Amino acid sequence: MNIENKLQQAIIGTIKTLYNADVDASQITLQTTKKEFRGHYTLVTFPLLKISKKNPEQTAQEIGAYLAEKSPIIADFNVIKGFLNLSIASAVWVNLLEDINAQPNFGITPVADDAPLFMVEYSSPNTNKPLHLGHVRNNLLGHSLCEVLAANGKRVVKTNIVNDRGIHICKSMLAWQKWGNGETPQSSGKKGDHLIGEYYVLFDKNYKAELSVLQGEGMTKEQAEEKSELMQEAREMLRKWEAHDTETVSLWRMMNDWVYAGFDETYREMGVSFDKIYYESDTYILGKEVALAGLEKGVFYQKEDGSVWADLMPYGLDHKLLLRSDGTSVYMTQDIGTAKIRFDDYPIHTMIYVVGNEQNYHFQVLSILLDMLGFEFGKGLVHFSYGMVELPEGKMKSREGTVVDADDLMKEMIETARETSKELGKLEGYTPGEADEVARMIGLGALKYFMLKVDPKKNMTFNPKESIDFNGNTGPFIQYTHARIQSILRKAREQGIEITSTLDISVQLSEKEEGLVQMVTDFGSVVKQAGTEYNVSLIGNYVYELVKEYNQFYHDFPILKEENSGLRNFRLLLSKNVALTIKKGMKLFGIDVPERM
Repeated sequence: MNIENKLQQAIIGTIKTLYNADVDASQITLQTTKKEFRGHYTLVTFPLLKISKKNPEQTAQEIGAYLAEKSPIIADFNVIKGFLNLSIASAVWVNLLEDINAQPNFGITPVADDAPLFMVEYSSPNTNKPLHLGHVRNNLLGHSLCEVLAANGKRVVKTNIVNDRGIHICKSMLAWQKWGNGETPQSSGKKGDHLIGEYYVLFDKNYKAELSVLQGEGMTKEQAEEKSELMQEAREMLRKWEAHDTETVSLWRMMNDWVYAGFDETYREMGVSFDKIYYESDTYILGKEVALAGLEKGVFYQKEDGSVWADLMPYGLDHKLLLRSDGTSVYMTQDIGTAKIRFDDYPIHTMIYVVGNEQNYHFQVLSILLDMLGFEFGKGLVHFSYGMVELPEGKMKSREGTVVDADDLMKEMIETARETSKELGKLEGYTPGEADEVARMIGLGALKYFMLKVDPKKNMTFNPKESIDFNGNTGPFIQYTHARIQSILRKAREQGIEITSTLDISVQLSEKEEGLVQMVTDFGSVVKQAGTEYNVSLIGNYVYELVKEYNQFYHDFPILKEENSGLRNFRLLLSKNVALTIKKGMKLFGIDVPERM
């Protein structure tokens, strides 16, 4: 039984004795005491006034006095306007640390074979360009969400849907065909995704030049777009692809394979992976079939030009296009097909889409359409909506080639981490290979933490310089604290100090030490809350606060030089478990922590 449960039971017994009333745990509202007040837990007495028939202050005073006299777990209490602040006895915290130390996976729920299965879709790249800064946030959020769900005992399938077809893919293909002169990743020395991205930009450059000429001849922008030969060729290429034209499909396969090899390299460096990858080129066909079946059943309707639509007016929305007049599908159709295939493949309990908030309407509509089509899973889809990420200079645009490439960003972060660490003397004593690994750990840790510490729903500005700082709310600050603790533990071993798992129950702890044990015990509830709310930033906030508190403790209290052996052993065991909690928390972000820095 954890400390909050013990406290609840003690309060329930006190109410029975004082007021001869039976209450259950749901009526006992406990909160962590605010920092400005003395105490560990606060009982909110207002729900109990009907039972006590007294005012809040009197009720709190009576319950507090009884607990302080009768309960061995309560050392002291104080009352602030009807809020009863309870101080837990030092011996309780000592026992609690012993219990936590005996559970290396404290706070993590093991995954049972029959646990509900959560499928999480993230990444969703297009095969016409490399992954960029926006993809970085998406991939890191998706990976972290999967880690948090697994830590809550859920079975998780990590999935990716690759947008490998459509007019945007044909633009890159056409540009390579026209101006590529047979260039390949091997001949150019470029990653395949980078090479194809350059041709996407080249198409847009030539397309804009063509529009400029046509508009110069007196056409409106719309007329020029309709008249554009380049765009007509791209549309024709898409029609050929959908008609399974051998030459077009062969070119498509070759260029996509180049891109996939590039993506795999980026994913490996980023530390993300997938259990199952779906491809739109497979799912769009089923999506068309499902849409046409819905038309036959009268769920959808057809316009005179042959296009297929859904009437969403009864849901307070508009009409939604599902198939164009030429029979080609749209993103919505593809998502319908992908959803059906996934639920055929897996016994999914909850399907979560990690997609930016600009697609809120899309997923609202997808859920409605699947429900209209009679799929039981329609209403249960979850859109993990997150805000956009920008740089201090502003927005990025793929077609204009102004995006921040994910590979370049990771490389820059690692180099900056190396330079900063070297300047601060944090790589002293390392071999070149070890220094490389630590620089990589710090650089990628800085990137991941900066991205994930922000509430996913909020837009964010990523500032590389701010993220690599060994002070403040950053990944390197947390990593350095972990390394500092490992250094203390190493020195203890070198000095022949044995850290025993059995603690001296009589030691009197400071408020700071008690508070640190309390924070470590909170790890499990934070993991649970992050999984329930789909908010991974709660993990980062928690670990940062834990690290801040530990550093204050380290500054104010001796550890190795503490003369009382019982207290010294407690502080060492506390340090060990703070480090382990940091490591577990950062693992949920996909961040490694060094043993020394």
